[in-house]
Amino acid sequence: MANDLSCVLRLEVPLIVQIAERQMTLAEVTALAPGSIIELPKHVDQELDVLVNNHPIGQGKAVKVGENFGVRITDVGDRAERVAALGG
Repeated sequence: MANDLSCVLRLEVPLIVQIAERQMTLAEVTALAPGSIIELPKHVDQELDVLVNNHPIGQGKAVKVGENFGVRITDVGDRAERVAALGG
């Protein structure tokens, strides 16, 4: 039984860090070009949403890790909520 669980725990799932979202008209989307700026309805100091399988599981702050971005987790749901996010 423990062997079965270790196999499941090694499965990879998509993790998404969402900055914000906004609605745009189709005309606005088709007018996008290199250099376009899309203003988002979120202040730069607000926390980012962390999602698994498009379900929120926590929040975090953007950090710099060397030359890459990272997320420092500031809040995460309990284990049952995270497991539920893996379901369909």
